[in-house]
Amino acid sequence: MALTRAFKEVVADRAARDPEFRVALLTEAADLFLSGDVDTGKAVLRDFINATIGFVRLSETTGISAKSLMRMLGPEGNPSIRNLSTVFEALQKAERLTLAVRAVSADRGDIEAA
Repeated sequence: MALTRAFKEVVADRAARDPEFRVALLTEAADLFLSGDVDTGKAVLRDFINATIGFVRLSETTGISAKSLMRMLGPEGNPSIRNLSTVFEALQKAERLTLAVRAVSADRGDIEAA
């Protein structure tokens, strides 16, 4: 289902004024990719990029053309792990944050590292 322009504008407006919302979007995109939901992960990542730095600036930062970035994160795109890693690295720098992975047991919740 395609999102309406009004919804995308709401996301962009919220992202512009709410840093916690931006972090939640980026974190959700990473979580979706790690859980195997690549299509939804690409959609959330596209929304994040459109609502924050945009594809042109991301292109300048990553060295990947804006057209290639849009295509790889599009519905039929198949981004390589190298390109995804480059994109996430650039977005983390732009947001001045570092994403971290936390293991969670399906049965017991958080798992403490030894």
